[in-house]
Amino acid sequence: SYFVPIVVGVSFLTFIVWTIFGPDPAYIFAFVNAIAVLIIACPCALGLATPMSVMVGIGKGAQSGILIKNAESLETLPKVNVLVVDKTGTLTEGKPSVEKVFASTNYNESEVLQFLASVNAHSEHPLGKATVDEAKKKNIDLLETKDFHNETGKGVHANVSGNKIYVGTLRLLEAFNIPISEKTKNAALIEQQHGKTVSYIAKNNEVIGFVVMSDALKSTTKKAIKALQNRNIEVHMLTGDNKNTAQSIANQVGITHFKAEVLPEDKYRYIERLQKNGNIVAMAGDGINDAPALAQSNIGIAMGTGTDVAIESAGLTLVKGDIYDIKRALELGDKTMKNIKQNLFFALVYNALGVPIAAGVLYPLFGLLLSPMLAAVAMSFSSVSVITNALRLKNAKLD
Repeated sequence: SYFVPIVVGVSFLTFIVWTIFGPDPAYIFAFVNAIAVLIIACPCALGLATPMSVMVGIGKGAQSGILIKNAESLETLPKVNVLVVDKTGTLTEGKPSVEKVFASTNYNESEVLQFLASVNAHSEHPLGKATVDEAKKKNIDLLETKDFHNETGKGVHANVSGNKIYVGTLRLLEAFNIPISEKTKNAALIEQQHGKTVSYIAKNNEVIGFVVMSDALKSTTKKAIKALQNRNIEVHMLTGDNKNTAQSIANQVGITHFKAEVLPEDKYRYIERLQKNGNIVAMAGDGINDAPALAQSNIGIAMGTGTDVAIESAGLTLVKGDIYDIKRALELGDKTMKNIKQNLFFALVYNALGVPIAAGVLYPLFGLLLSPMLAAVAMSFSSVSVITNALRLKNAKLD
């Protein structure tokens, strides 16, 4: 909006000045120099400066296992000052396994696991699949299940062999007014304080036990959180798990801001509040429940090992599901934006130097003029410089 009108104006001014003050044939000098100004200022380099860097940056990201959906995501990365992360599948491996099954007095572990796995056979949650795998491992047959329902962020329930079975968090029990004994609650609390995930199981209106599951932290999680905090990025953890488990995980990885027992809409609203406070927020998650938050954030980061819905909602996908790649993606964003600024400098400095010479400012002192052919060569050289500089991004190191 500024560059083109100014250059066209300079070209007209060049023509007028040479017509009035130029030697004979004045109109020939005026016409040739006006054309030279237009040619040397042709905004090819200016037009290439941004898209070339973006294209090479996105390609570099793909080589490094970081899929960037659009240029806007790449531009937003360096501005991020808050990262919100899910726990399961993001900080942890997302491959939970059953550690133990706790049964109340009137039941044994096999019975509890049978009811548990029968309901979870219809669930897509990793925790549910872990219980089904455990039942198969112990050769426990699954019972006929009807009327399966998923209570988002709380748990599931269904009719199993004529009994109403509930599997999930304390919130699920509270939602259906199912009482729980202090003995069971305290036994679960001990496990949660060690960072374990607990799912209660109730039959009709009675809690008959719970299952203890563990999900190991990813090997790079602690290093990634530390690296992000060293970049002055505030890391927040949101999880549907209980407070004690969340506290244990947060302590292990060095996160001070966390919120437990959150529903998908809670994650969405949490990010909205951060944005209203002037933060540029990135959200990293892998599940269906994370999709609304990923879409609301300034830039959504999906784990490539997660669900298709999460990946579709995000602007950036980490193919290997390695949270440390977030730090590498931020570095790529920094280097790409720096490269774009260098390209714009190259494009504009050529024009700033070339346009006055093409207009003939050196003629009164040195008798030098820039022919349109030489102006075209100079213009091409500026484009080559921009392209060459953009290609340097291919060799950028993302530590």
